[in-house]
Amino acid sequence: MTPEEISNAIHVRPTKEMLESGIMKIIDIRTEMEWRQTGIVPGSHTITFFDDFGNYDVDKFLHEYHNIADKDTLVGLICRTGSRTRMVTNFLRQNGYNAVNLDGGVFYLGSIGFDLVPYQPAS
Repeated sequence: MTPEEISNAIHVRPTKEMLESGIMKIIDIRTEMEWRQTGIVPGSHTITFFDDFGNYDVDKFLHEYHNIADKDTLVGLICRTGSRTRMVTNFLRQNGYNAVNLDGGVFYLGSIGFDLVPYQPAS
Protein backbone atom coordinates (compact mmCIF):
# COMPACT_ATOMS: atom_id res chain seq x y z
CA MET A 1 0.00 0.00 0.00
CA THR A 2 1.14 3.54 -0.68
CA PRO A 3 1.19 6.15 2.09
CA GLU A 4 -1.91 7.74 0.54
CA GLU A 5 -3.79 4.43 0.52
CA ILE A 6 -2.82 3.81 4.14
CA SER A 7 -3.90 7.33 5.19
CA ASN A 8 -7.27 6.87 3.54
CA ALA A 9 -7.87 3.45 5.09
CA ILE A 10 -7.93 4.50 8.80
CA HIS A 11 -7.67 0.80 9.87
CA VAL A 12 -5.15 -1.43 8.07
CA ARG A 13 -3.76 -4.92 8.62
CA PRO A 14 -0.02 -4.34 8.86
CA THR A 15 2.40 -6.30 6.73
CA LYS A 16 6.09 -6.89 7.30
CA GLU A 17 6.86 -4.76 4.25
CA MET A 18 4.70 -1.89 5.53
CA LEU A 19 6.37 -1.90 8.94
CA GLU A 20 9.89 -2.14 7.55
CA SER A 21 9.47 0.39 4.73
CA GLY A 22 9.68 3.51 6.85
CA ILE A 23 6.60 5.03 5.17
CA MET A 24 5.12 5.74 8.60
CA LYS A 25 6.23 6.29 12.14
CA ILE A 26 4.92 3.63 14.50
CA ILE A 27 3.71 4.40 18.01
CA ASP A 28 2.98 1.56 20.41
CA ILE A 29 0.39 2.77 22.95
CA ARG A 30 0.48 -0.25 25.28
CA THR A 31 1.86 -0.23 28.83
CA GLU A 32 5.49 -0.79 29.72
CA MET A 33 4.62 -4.18 31.19
CA GLU A 34 3.15 -5.22 27.81
CA TRP A 35 6.21 -3.96 25.92
CA ARG A 36 8.43 -5.99 28.23
CA GLN A 37 6.26 -9.15 27.85
CA THR A 38 6.08 -9.25 24.06
CA GLY A 39 8.66 -6.83 22.71
CA ILE A 40 7.94 -4.03 20.26
CA VAL A 41 8.07 -3.40 16.51
CA PRO A 42 11.65 -2.50 15.58
CA GLY A 43 12.04 1.27 15.35
CA SER A 44 8.70 2.00 16.99
CA HIS A 45 8.11 4.66 19.61
CA THR A 46 6.47 3.79 22.92
CA ILE A 47 3.89 6.10 24.49
CA THR A 48 1.35 4.65 26.90
CA PHE A 49 -2.17 5.95 26.30
CA PHE A 50 -4.28 3.92 28.76
CA ASP A 51 -2.73 2.86 32.07
CA ASP A 52 -3.44 -0.51 33.73
CA PHE A 53 -6.71 0.90 35.12
CA GLY A 54 -8.00 2.37 31.83
CA ASN A 55 -7.12 5.94 32.80
CA TYR A 56 -5.53 8.31 30.31
CA ASP A 57 -4.04 11.78 30.03
CA VAL A 58 -4.69 13.17 26.55
CA ASP A 59 -2.53 16.26 27.03
CA LYS A 60 0.46 14.19 28.16
CA PHE A 61 -0.03 11.74 25.29
CA LEU A 62 -0.26 14.52 22.70
CA HIS A 63 2.82 16.22 24.11
CA GLU A 64 4.81 13.00 23.72
CA TYR A 65 3.23 12.37 20.29
CA HIS A 66 4.37 15.81 19.09
CA ASN A 67 7.94 14.94 20.13
CA ILE A 68 7.75 12.18 17.50
CA ALA A 69 5.47 13.51 14.77
CA ASP A 70 3.32 16.42 13.76
CA LYS A 71 -0.32 16.25 12.67
CA ASP A 72 0.59 15.66 9.01
CA THR A 73 3.07 12.82 9.58
CA LEU A 74 1.66 9.39 8.78
CA VAL A 75 1.64 7.46 12.07
CA GLY A 76 0.59 3.86 12.61
CA LEU A 77 -0.72 3.14 16.09
CA ILE A 78 -0.34 -0.34 17.52
CA CYS A 79 -1.48 -2.06 20.69
CA ARG A 80 -2.12 -5.68 21.66
CA THR A 81 -5.08 -6.45 19.38
CA GLY A 82 -6.15 -3.15 17.83
CA SER A 83 -8.99 -2.26 20.21
CA ARG A 84 -7.27 0.56 22.06
CA THR A 85 -5.69 1.91 18.91
CA ARG A 86 -9.08 1.92 17.17
CA MET A 87 -10.37 4.38 19.80
CA VAL A 88 -7.22 6.50 19.85
CA THR A 89 -6.98 6.57 16.05
CA ASN A 90 -10.58 7.76 15.76
CA PHE A 91 -9.89 10.51 18.32
CA LEU A 92 -6.72 11.63 16.52
CA ARG A 93 -8.35 11.60 13.07
CA GLN A 94 -11.27 13.68 14.37
CA ASN A 95 -8.67 16.20 15.51
CA GLY A 96 -6.82 16.41 12.20
CA TYR A 97 -4.02 13.87 12.71
CA ASN A 98 -2.79 11.54 9.97
CA ALA A 99 -2.99 8.41 12.12
CA VAL A 100 -4.00 4.85 11.24
CA ASN A 101 -4.87 1.85 13.38
CA LEU A 102 -2.60 -1.14 12.77
CA ASP A 103 -5.49 -3.56 13.12
CA GLY A 104 -4.86 -6.81 14.95
CA GLY A 105 -1.93 -5.35 16.89
CA VAL A 106 1.09 -7.30 18.04
CA PHE A 107 -1.01 -10.48 18.33
CA TYR A 108 -1.68 -10.33 14.60
CA LEU A 109 2.01 -9.65 13.90
CA GLY A 110 2.90 -12.79 15.84
CA SER A 111 0.43 -14.80 13.75
CA ILE A 112 2.18 -13.75 10.52
CA GLY A 113 5.65 -14.48 11.91
CA PHE A 114 6.79 -10.87 12.34
CA ASP A 115 9.67 -10.64 14.80
CA LEU A 116 9.37 -8.11 17.60
CA VAL A 117 12.46 -6.84 19.40
CA PRO A 118 12.98 -6.59 23.17
CA TYR A 119 11.80 -3.35 24.73
CA GLN A 120 14.68 -1.17 25.88
CA PRO A 121 13.58 1.69 28.16
CA ALA A 122 15.14 5.07 27.53
CA SER A 123 18.01 5.81 29.87
